[in-house]
Amino acid sequence: MTGPSFTGRRYLVTGVLNEESIAWHAAAALQRHGAQVVLTSFGRAARLARKAAALLPEPAELHELDVTRPEMFDQLAQALAADGGRLDGAVHCIAAAEPTALGGQFLDTGVAALEAGFRVSVASFQQLTAALLPLLSAAPGGGSVVGLTVDSARALPGYDWMGVYKAALDAATRYTALYAGRHGVRANLVASGPLLTVSAQAVPSFDDLARYYEDWAPLGWDRADPEQVVGAVLFLLSDWSRSTSGQIVHADGGTHAVAGGIGKPSRQ
Repeated sequence: MTGPSFTGRRYLVTGVLNEESIAWHAAAALQRHGAQVVLTSFGRAARLARKAAALLPEPAELHELDVTRPEMFDQLAQALAADGGRLDGAVHCIAAAEPTALGGQFLDTGVAALEAGFRVSVASFQQLTAALLPLLSAAPGGGSVVGLTVDSARALPGYDWMGVYKAALDAATRYTALYAGRHGVRANLVASGPLLTVSAQAVPSFDDLARYYEDWAPLGWDRADPEQVVGAVLFLLSDWSRSTSGQIVHADGGTHAVAGGIGKPSRQ
């Protein structure tokens, strides 16, 4: 059995900010396997995204997508349809939380901050899939949408409302899988361990969380290596996952499967 082929296929990757992000590494891996990649960014972040795009193996077109503006989803879909039309999959790497929603302030977070984070981190997954559905449903073998989450079955100190958003994203993905499946489109998530990215720096407890994974992951964990997650993303984008939808694939060194804190850390 040979590996899955991405040659001649076209994928949208959102959330590329710099070459340390999971999104950038996923885009680079897709290109190395023969796929065409289209990126999204917006506002001041677009300048950084263009610099990151220039470091990819191949040039990548960049479209604007501000997920707080609903009309931009349709505009993106129209632009992609006009520029070749085909889309085999999309990678959703979009999340945000107000500073007051992190770092132990859970009980004090205001409603406005909660709603803003939900819109960006959860609703954008459904909106992106819905807007791209006509393009994805036309993909040979069916289209695939892959998002990023964490092990949301446990409360992670300091992660707070972002943990709640990820749990909501888990549920939203299952419902997306339910309703997009009739169009031949699958929806899945990759649950990553903590990685040293720009977004991670906003989590005050990141070092403690990363150290926990590094101590207790049966397979080990490296907070500085996004490639640990890329293989799972590519699997879910490939034909090898054509019967897989509504799933969460853990790429965390196995940490989610063990009760850390009991006895001696597995990596010591």
